[in-house]
Amino acid sequence: MLIFEGMKRVLKFLFLKLLRKAAARFSSAPDKAKVHEALSQLLKAAEDTKDKRSLLLSINPAIQPVIIFSDQHKGARNAKDDFKKAEKNYLAALSYYEQQKYFLIDLGDSEELWKNSVGTIMKSNKEIFFLEKKFIARNAFCKVIGNHDLFWKEDPFAPFYLKKMYDEKIPVYESIVLKYKTGQMDFKILCTHGHQGDRQSDGNAFSKWFVSKIWGPLQSYFELNPNTPSCNNERKSLHNEYMYEWSALHQDLILITGHTHQPVFKSLTHLERLYLDLENAIAENNKERMQKILLEIPRRKKEYNIVNVSFRDLLPFYFNSGCCCFDDGTITGIEMLGKEIMLIKWSNKNGEPERTVLERVELEKLFGSE
Repeated sequence: MLIFEGMKRVLKFLFLKLLRKAAARFSSAPDKAKVHEALSQLLKAAEDTKDKRSLLLSINPAIQPVIIFSDQHKGARNAKDDFKKAEKNYLAALSYYEQQKYFLIDLGDSEELWKNSVGTIMKSNKEIFFLEKKFIARNAFCKVIGNHDLFWKEDPFAPFYLKKMYDEKIPVYESIVLKYKTGQMDFKILCTHGHQGDRQSDGNAFSKWFVSKIWGPLQSYFELNPNTPSCNNERKSLHNEYMYEWSALHQDLILITGHTHQPVFKSLTHLERLYLDLENAIAENNKERMQKILLEIPRRKKEYNIVNVSFRDLLPFYFNSGCCCFDDGTITGIEMLGKEIMLIKWSNKNGEPERTVLERVELEKLFGSE
């Protein structure tokens, strides 16, 4: 037995990079024209009451706070389940936002239906569905589909399972458009998973087969979780770039997506934000701040080492919620409360879940209004 476990560890070490490259190869292939076309169609659909793909909601953030989570990938609590380490933090977060009466937007890939059956997921995640039902009871829940839970859109039995899961019929959407009025500003926020226009994610049968039949069993055997920011950096960055470029073409609009598992705030990744902060610290001759940032940058570069060459000049209209299945159990999301939009994380501190605000800005300031 010890010999077997030793061989397993050696094989895991030898094949780890190869396996992750294989997973990355079949996980993302964004096409710029298709990404832009898909986003434009979803924005247009929200204005058409007959188009059921998108929902238009009028929101007053001073009255109704909003929390956006994506990419939980809830599974069967086995070695293939990327979510199991994050479950405790996610449950704590749901309890907190329910108590604070937030509106919950579930931005896709909530259930991992490429690897698991609906029945298995329902059986393994009862406590989570119980908490989500509390939001539904307040009419404060919207469910958006992603590529790993396209089942909710494509399968004729999906409404039956959704009713069984939530005890009532609930619609599923491809996007939610929030219509905001704050002070002197009127603007919209397009919330969608972000897989649209991705040739290997947008309903691609081969990708689903690869994940369920090849990657899933290997992940289970080697006990791998690919959900680190370093997994498939190039394509994550490319996808984020296409999303940003589309958002920059539209006035009075913010775009929030998931899909890449990489948090983005005001169009910047954490690493890009650190480089900007370093430049400001140098300009101010703040040596203490400079030293702190210089220590942080190498740690972040180990996770992802790709920086947009134009990061200093990006318009602040693209956001990404990150994911709820990081391999250390951390989850990230986007909060809108009062006048502010925030990137938050829930992580373990001394064994207990803790909410941390990573970034924050007043919504009106994104458009240059004070």
